[in-house]
Amino acid sequence: MPEINLYGQTVGDVVADWNGAAVLPRETLIGQYCRLVPLDADSHAADLFDAYAQAPDDRDWTWLASSRPTSVEAAACWVEVKSTDASLVPYAVIEQRSGRAVGLVCFMAIEREHGSVEIGHVTWSPRMKNTVLGTESIWLLLRQAFALGYRRVEWKCDSLNTASRRAAERLGFIFEGRFRQKIVRKGRNRDSDWLSMIDSEWPQCDAVLQRWLAADNFDEKGRQRRSMAECQQV
Repeated sequence: MPEINLYGQTVGDVVADWNGAAVLPRETLIGQYCRLVPLDADSHAADLFDAYAQAPDDRDWTWLASSRPTSVEAAACWVEVKSTDASLVPYAVIEQRSGRAVGLVCFMAIEREHGSVEIGHVTWSPRMKNTVLGTESIWLLLRQAFALGYRRVEWKCDSLNTASRRAAERLGFIFEGRFRQKIVRKGRNRDSDWLSMIDSEWPQCDAVLQRWLAADNFDEKGRQRRSMAECQQV
């Protein structure tokens, strides 16, 4: 509970024995349907180029900082920039069934001293759409972050990217506000929506996500039996 200090001011809760969150290691995170492996250009560029090439147009890249790679070589350069960026912990999403890279995601904006980290650079391919892979990928990242002592996980998106905001809210992120004229991206203004999940919310969100991801929640064609909203009501 907030306290009153000796000056009569209301101050925030004490964070007992706080020494910061742990380092986020570049290590493989394993799920039922996918695994997240440290991003590597030699291992993943060709698969990612092929996966992104399945889209008929570039609409999935409208709100991203980058553009869809036009060749394996371009994909390799794009991946290399992320994989060598010391400020990121970048992952390729590997589909367990095929063993191929089908998407990319990163930890970023890592502030160990405050226990805050962002999930960003979310770049799913058509091979992840209408599958469990996107949900499980984010669940694996959330589980890792909270297990290593992070108090807050952030999600940020263009305010016009309603699909991204809906996806975050479906997973349990809470909308916090809109930062107007935050970024100029691809020559256009971007107002940024900020969402977060905090450590006290994680156990409930984790239980819901695990119920939804359970093997018995899907039929033989991979269709969900219970929606995320229905799993929240159990």
